[in-house]
Amino acid sequence: MLETEEKLVKMPEFSAKIQPETKKEIYGMELILELFDCDLGTITSKDKIQEFIDGACKEINMEKYGAARIKRFPGGELWGVGYSFLQFLTTSSITGHFIEKGGIAFLNIFSCKQYDDKKAAQFAEKFFGAKRINSRLIVH
Repeated sequence: MLETEEKLVKMPEFSAKIQPETKKEIYGMELILELFDCDLGTITSKDKIQEFIDGACKEINMEKYGAARIKRFPGGELWGVGYSFLQFLTTSSITGHFIEKGGIAFLNIFSCKQYDDKKAAQFAEKFFGAKRINSRLIVH
Protein backbone atom coordinates (compact mmCIF):
# COMPACT_ATOMS: atom_id res chain seq x y z
CA MET A 1 0.00 0.00 0.00
CA LEU A 2 1.28 3.47 -0.86
CA GLU A 3 2.11 5.77 2.02
CA THR A 4 0.45 8.73 0.31
CA GLU A 5 -2.58 8.78 -1.91
CA GLU A 6 -2.45 10.67 -5.17
CA LYS A 7 -5.51 12.58 -6.28
CA LEU A 8 -7.05 11.56 -9.58
CA VAL A 9 -6.60 14.04 -12.38
CA LYS A 10 -9.68 14.82 -14.48
CA MET A 11 -8.82 14.96 -18.18
CA PRO A 12 -9.62 18.32 -19.80
CA GLU A 13 -12.02 18.97 -22.63
CA PHE A 14 -9.24 18.78 -25.25
CA SER A 15 -8.76 15.04 -24.82
CA ALA A 16 -10.03 12.73 -27.52
CA LYS A 17 -11.51 15.47 -29.70
CA ILE A 18 -11.79 14.88 -33.42
CA GLN A 19 -9.43 16.91 -35.59
CA PRO A 20 -11.73 18.06 -38.45
CA GLU A 21 -9.27 17.92 -41.37
CA THR A 22 -8.06 14.38 -40.66
CA LYS A 23 -10.96 12.89 -38.68
CA LYS A 24 -8.28 11.79 -36.20
CA GLU A 25 -8.76 11.80 -32.44
CA ILE A 26 -6.53 14.32 -30.67
CA TYR A 27 -5.05 13.33 -27.33
CA GLY A 28 -2.50 16.06 -26.79
CA MET A 29 0.07 18.55 -27.99
CA GLU A 30 3.84 18.14 -27.73
CA LEU A 31 6.11 21.13 -28.26
CA ILE A 32 9.79 20.35 -28.77
CA LEU A 33 12.20 23.28 -28.48
CA GLU A 34 15.93 23.54 -29.08
CA LEU A 35 17.43 26.84 -27.94
CA PHE A 36 20.99 27.82 -28.83
CA ASP A 37 23.44 30.37 -27.43
CA CYS A 38 21.39 30.79 -24.25
CA ASP A 39 22.47 33.02 -21.37
CA LEU A 40 24.93 30.93 -19.35
CA GLY A 41 23.95 32.57 -16.06
CA THR A 42 20.33 31.53 -16.59
CA ILE A 43 20.85 27.90 -17.64
CA THR A 44 23.33 27.29 -14.79
CA SER A 45 21.04 28.62 -12.05
CA LYS A 46 18.61 26.28 -10.31
CA ASP A 47 16.63 29.31 -9.10
CA LYS A 48 16.33 30.71 -12.65
CA ILE A 49 15.22 27.32 -13.97
CA GLN A 50 12.50 27.23 -11.30
CA GLU A 51 11.54 30.77 -12.30
CA PHE A 52 11.23 29.59 -15.92
CA ILE A 53 8.99 26.66 -14.91
CA ASP A 54 6.71 28.94 -12.88
CA GLY A 55 6.58 31.56 -15.65
CA ALA A 56 5.97 29.03 -18.44
CA CYS A 57 3.09 27.44 -16.54
CA LYS A 58 1.54 30.86 -15.98
CA GLU A 59 2.16 31.94 -19.60
CA ILE A 60 0.32 28.93 -21.10
CA ASN A 61 -2.20 28.50 -18.28
CA MET A 62 -0.99 25.15 -16.95
CA GLU A 63 -1.37 23.88 -13.41
CA LYS A 64 1.69 22.37 -11.75
CA TYR A 65 1.21 18.99 -10.08
CA GLY A 66 3.66 18.88 -7.19
CA ALA A 67 7.13 20.35 -6.97
CA ALA A 68 9.60 20.42 -9.84
CA ARG A 69 12.59 18.09 -9.80
CA ILE A 70 15.70 20.03 -10.82
CA LYS A 71 19.03 18.19 -10.76
CA ARG A 72 22.52 18.96 -12.05
CA PHE A 73 24.09 16.02 -13.87
CA PRO A 74 27.74 15.33 -14.72
CA GLY A 75 26.81 14.81 -18.38
CA GLY A 76 29.78 12.72 -19.44
CA GLU A 77 32.69 13.35 -21.78
CA LEU A 78 30.75 14.60 -24.79
CA TRP A 79 28.85 17.57 -23.33
CA GLY A 80 29.80 17.97 -19.70
CA VAL A 81 27.62 19.18 -16.85
CA GLY A 82 24.14 20.64 -16.99
CA TYR A 83 20.79 20.81 -15.26
CA SER A 84 17.73 18.73 -16.12
CA PHE A 85 14.22 19.25 -14.79
CA LEU A 86 10.82 17.61 -14.70
CA GLN A 87 7.64 19.43 -13.78
CA PHE A 88 4.49 17.34 -13.73
CA LEU A 89 1.34 19.18 -14.78
CA THR A 90 -2.22 18.18 -14.01
CA THR A 91 -2.39 17.56 -17.78
CA SER A 92 1.12 16.00 -18.28
CA SER A 93 4.62 17.55 -18.01
CA ILE A 94 7.30 20.06 -18.93
CA THR A 95 10.88 18.78 -19.13
CA GLY A 96 14.18 20.44 -19.84
CA HIS A 97 17.83 19.57 -20.32
CA PHE A 98 20.65 22.10 -20.45
CA ILE A 99 24.15 21.76 -21.85
CA GLU A 100 26.34 24.42 -20.30
CA LYS A 101 29.07 23.95 -22.89
CA GLY A 102 27.54 25.79 -25.84
CA GLY A 103 24.60 27.28 -23.92
CA ILE A 104 22.01 24.84 -25.27
CA ALA A 105 18.54 24.13 -23.88
CA PHE A 106 16.22 21.30 -24.89
CA LEU A 107 12.62 21.75 -23.71
CA ASN A 108 9.53 19.61 -24.12
CA ILE A 109 5.97 20.58 -23.21
CA PHE A 110 3.39 17.81 -23.51
CA SER A 111 -0.22 18.35 -22.49
CA CYS A 112 -3.60 16.88 -23.23
CA LYS A 113 -4.93 20.39 -22.61
CA GLN A 114 -4.66 22.74 -25.58
CA TYR A 115 -2.20 25.64 -25.22
CA ASP A 116 -0.61 28.35 -27.35
CA ASP A 117 2.61 26.75 -28.61
CA LYS A 118 3.88 29.99 -30.19
CA LYS A 119 3.46 31.84 -26.90
CA ALA A 120 5.34 29.05 -25.09
CA ALA A 121 8.22 29.13 -27.61
CA GLN A 122 8.50 32.93 -27.46
CA PHE A 123 8.51 32.87 -23.67
CA ALA A 124 11.31 30.26 -23.58
CA GLU A 125 13.38 32.08 -26.22
CA LYS A 126 13.17 35.39 -24.35
CA PHE A 127 13.63 33.90 -20.87
CA PHE A 128 16.81 32.01 -21.78
CA GLY A 129 18.12 34.78 -24.06
CA ALA A 130 18.48 32.34 -26.96
CA LYS A 131 19.96 33.68 -30.17
CA ARG A 132 18.48 30.83 -32.24
CA ILE A 133 15.55 28.46 -31.72
CA ASN A 134 14.18 25.37 -33.43
CA SER A 135 10.57 24.51 -32.71
CA ARG A 136 8.40 21.54 -33.60
CA LEU A 137 4.80 20.89 -32.63
CA ILE A 138 3.34 17.40 -32.72
CA VAL A 139 -0.39 16.88 -32.30
CA HIS A 140 -1.08 13.38 -30.96
